[in-house]
Amino acid sequence: MSATIIDGKAFSAEIRGRVAKEVAALKRDHGLVPGLAVVLVGADPASEVYVRSKGRKTVEAGMESFEHRLPAETTEADLLALVEKLNADPAVHGILVQLPLPKHMNADAVINAIDPAKDVDGFHISNVGLLGTGQKAMVPCTPLGCLMMLRDQLGDMSGKEAVVIGRSNIVGKPMAHLLLGESCTVIIAHSRTKDIEEVVRRADIVVAAVGRPGMVKGSWIKPDATVIDVGINRIDAGDGKTRLVGDVDFDEAREVAGAITPVPGGVGPMTIACLLANTVTAACRAKGLPEPEGLTV
Repeated sequence: MSATIIDGKAFSAEIRGRVAKEVAALKRDHGLVPGLAVVLVGADPASEVYVRSKGRKTVEAGMESFEHRLPAETTEADLLALVEKLNADPAVHGILVQLPLPKHMNADAVINAIDPAKDVDGFHISNVGLLGTGQKAMVPCTPLGCLMMLRDQLGDMSGKEAVVIGRSNIVGKPMAHLLLGESCTVIIAHSRTKDIEEVVRRADIVVAAVGRPGMVKGSWIKPDATVIDVGINRIDAGDGKTRLVGDVDFDEAREVAGAITPVPGGVGPMTIACLLANTVTAACRAKGLPEPEGLTV
C-alpha cells in the first residue's frame, strides 16, 4: 500500500487561515496589528521572489508588511543601523533579514543584532540557546513547519525513534531539539555516520535535510514510518529542463512509508506559513497576551 501523501500546500493554507483569524481577533480585541519587516540587500533573483511572496502573504493575513530593499553595496554599518531602527519600532513585531547577504557582510553579526524577541527566523544565538535548553524561544520556521505536520499526522510522538539526516543550524539541529521536546528518541545522522542506512531503517520518523537529491532510498525506510523531506534540489530533467526533487527517493519511499511529504508541495509551503505564525506569536508576547494555540511549540 502506498504511503499517505502529506499535502503541505493544503496544510499551510490552513495555518495561514488560522493566523488570519488570530490577527483579526488581535485587531478587534486589543487594537494590535502584528507587523513584519523584511530586509533584502542586493537583487538575488531567488530572494526577490521569496520576499515578494512573504510580503503578499503577510498582507493577505491582515498584518502590516514593511519591506526594506537595499543596494548590494550597502555597508554592514548601514544595515546594522536599519536593524537597530526596526528593533526600536513598536509597529514592528518581527524582523527578517533575507539571506544570503553580500560577501562583505558578516551574516552572524547582522542576525545577532536583531532583538531576539523580534527574531522570527529563530536564528539569533539567544533563541538557539533557549530552544536547545527547552525554554520559550522563537523557533526556526522550517523545523516548526515539520513539527506541525508531524503532530497533525501522528499526534503523540512520545517514545518514537526519530532520525534527522543533516546537522545544519537552520534545520537539522533545531529539528532534533523539537523532537526531543516531543519525547522522541533522537539521532542526528550526517555524512560521517557509519552504516547510515541501518540507522535510518530503525526510525519511526525520518526528517531528511541533507541537500543531496534522492539520497534516502526506499530500502532505508522502516515500514509505516513517517518521512519528512526538507530537501529542495534542482536536477537536470533532460531537454534543457530542470525539476525539483527532495533528499528522499520519493517513488521508492512512498511504497514503504506510512506517510511522506512530496517535493515540491510538502515542507516548502510551510516555511512562510510559520513565519507568519511566528510574527503573531512575537506580537502577543510583546504585549503580554496569551499565545495562540497550535502556532508555536
